[in-house]
Amino acid sequence: MSVVDWLLDADPAIRWQVLRDLTGAPAAEVEAERARVATEGWGARLLAAAGPDGLWAGGACFPAGWTGEEPGQPWTATMHSLQTLRLLGLDPHGAAARRAVALVAAHGRWEHEGQRYFDGEVEPCINGRTIEAGAYFGVDVAPLVQRVLGEQLADGGWNCEAERGSVRSSFDTTINVLDGLLEFGAPAVAAARRRGEEYLLERSLFRRLSTGEVARPSYLAFAFPYYWHYDVLRALDYFRAAGAAPDPRMAEAVEVVRAKRQPDGRWLQDRVHPGRVHFALDAEPGAPSRWNTLRALRVLDWYDGRLP
Repeated sequence: MSVVDWLLDADPAIRWQVLRDLTGAPAAEVEAERARVATEGWGARLLAAAGPDGLWAGGACFPAGWTGEEPGQPWTATMHSLQTLRLLGLDPHGAAARRAVALVAAHGRWEHEGQRYFDGEVEPCINGRTIEAGAYFGVDVAPLVQRVLGEQLADGGWNCEAERGSVRSSFDTTINVLDGLLEFGAPAVAAARRRGEEYLLERSLFRRLSTGEVARPSYLAFAFPYYWHYDVLRALDYFRAAGAAPDPRMAEAVEVVRAKRQPDGRWLQDRVHPGRVHFALDAEPGAPSRWNTLRALRVLDWYDGRLP
């Protein structure tokens, strides 16, 4: 079985993206496969996991009643579930998505101070992901976009610790905001996106600007789902989706991706972010990962100029 055939022997959420990004299949075939996300496999299971009020696990960022005493961060609440539905490619115009998002808008409140869900809260890492989901599903998040634009730091990125005095950006917060601004897509955010992208590029996507050292070893380990976490595969896939031209400053990160390709042409799941989940979306650490393989292949095709 070829790597592409192995990827196609999977959930509709993977199949439609393989058809679009790796095979150049006709648009009608891609859209027909994508439509199955709402009714089959992971997409249908995740939609069914929402409560009667439309919230997942009864909370916005954390499950209702979460005490913080279990290992890791639980990933079952509404923010993580909406992000996952976007990554699966649930049709934002379909009836299932419209119903789900309307219920979140009506009932979702942030744990911070009870703010309405799509109004966001105070941390740009959370607000970036809220913008991403809101813009994808057709919610007006323009006021929240204006907030994060005003929170961009002098070095070009963002940091959730800025409200506590930090003046240095973080890779993790910056990629979350960039994903949101990319999904929002208005020309008014283009300059802010460029500055955020430069923050990453100046650091070769994973190095400290001050010393050139690897900022965190975890940035070189690929995980899916990634939730709020940064790694270089996520960053490269952002630049690919943004339609950016390959930049020489990405080259070292691209070689990290190439080096992780296994002799059989697949990529492994390097790690899984610990915490409660509705169900597994990918392999255990050390096993071949369809999501990492799909993302790595399309990143390399983009970087090497082999788009279908």
